[in-house]
Amino acid sequence: MNHTIRPQGTDFESRYRAGFVLSEHSARHLRRILRLHLAAADLLEVADAAELALTELVGNVVRHVPGRRCRMCFLLRPGAVRVEVADSCRRLPAPAPENMDASDEAETGRGLLLLQAVTDRWGAEPHPDGSGKTVWFECLAKPPTVPDFLSRAASPAPRP
Repeated sequence: MNHTIRPQGTDFESRYRAGFVLSEHSARHLRRILRLHLAAADLLEVADAAELALTELVGNVVRHVPGRRCRMCFLLRPGAVRVEVADSCRRLPAPAPENMDASDEAETGRGLLLLQAVTDRWGAEPHPDGSGKTVWFECLAKPPTVPDFLSRAASPAPRP
């Protein structure tokens, strides 16, 4: 049964979907798979951010989910990627404290700050049947910009 949640009214297309039992080394392999899909979709500009966010979600499954089982889904559309990680842990991620910053000495607890910093959107949804949750993020490519000299050349000349 697929518990991944697709956003309403979007045109994301599923490109990769698989179930895993994760280990400490799984993130490296999943980053490679994600990068291949991003390259095929001409979305390499979001690869670093998406890989970093994916690493954080995989690490959370390894640390917090009994049995380390999850389902992973990579969804693509022109200019964007959405990654979903569904697991059996019902506890939703807790937001980091308001006063936490990079200078704090804690070695854990910054995952959601990182996710928020490197992605355009993220969220967590409980499964409707209560069997766990899906944590997801989206990274959007920046629209191409037209060099200034081209935009001036494309503008109509002023009338005398």
